[in-house]
Amino acid sequence: MKILIIDDSKIERVIIRSYLQHLNHEVFDAGNGETGITLFAECNPDIVLLGVVMSGINGYEVARKIRQEFTDWVPIIFLSGKTAPEDIMIGIEAGGDDYLPKPIQKTILIAKMTAMERIAAMRTQLLKTKNDLELANEELGRLATLDGLTGIANRRHLDITIAEELARAQRHAQPLTFIIADIDFFKKYNDHYGHIQGDECLKAVASILDNSLRRPAELAARYGGEEFCMVLPNTDTKGAKLVADKLVNAVRSLEILHAGLHEHAIVTMSFGVVSMIPDRKVTVKSLMLEADAKLYQAKHNGRDQWVI
Repeated sequence: MKILIIDDSKIERVIIRSYLQHLNHEVFDAGNGETGITLFAECNPDIVLLGVVMSGINGYEVARKIRQEFTDWVPIIFLSGKTAPEDIMIGIEAGGDDYLPKPIQKTILIAKMTAMERIAAMRTQLLKTKNDLELANEELGRLATLDGLTGIANRRHLDITIAEELARAQRHAQPLTFIIADIDFFKKYNDHYGHIQGDECLKAVASILDNSLRRPAELAARYGGEEFCMVLPNTDTKGAKLVADKLVNAVRSLEILHAGLHEHAIVTMSFGVVSMIPDRKVTVKSLMLEADAKLYQAKHNGRDQWVI
């Protein structure tokens, strides 16, 4: 264990250190409360042996500061010749966990350290379990925002993001671009190749759309079925056209054969694009409806294109 001794008696510190080092513990010591608090932060001990009566701030105040400033619980054992019931109560209320009467007796100290070793082992295991749970919760939170098939953002993540970005664009009078895209003749693709191959097509398209967006704030999400959406914050009409062109060509570049149409056909996509500086009247619903109308127009115009 790592043990921190805080006591202004050098003789007491030397005696306790000699006892503890024979037990193969790593020992740190400080001659006053201020130094002890600093050393606590540096060495991250498993236990603190803390003198009560010291020059400067006393042990009770040191214990209070440790409890206030550091979130991880570490056992604090007071070292004091004052062992009356009221003294022990003050120590416990200040944040202490136990008392060792001075002068320190080797046998009692060793027994206390044996008990504290068990507590330290339990504390280490609890901290590990806590960290494991936090990591698991983070992963669950991440998975809750991803589409299970394609691995890009899902509808839930999209809904949250578009609402946030619309509000931000309205608040700062910044441009916002929203895109709805649809794989052309995907039902015919599924009918011809089957749903397993259809899923592979969806994954490939999702990946190319996601990788085509460069800025961290930009989002590609699966809306549902063969439909995808892109959110491009702070992107004006000129930028939106460049991105739309890039996305159309990126899907073409996959060169996924679509024999369900004809022998030399490949998978393409149509894109409905809306780019604006939204006023307060614009809602998420109206933004999506406008983009959907442009998507319908792109399909009506012959597909494999974008309309803004």
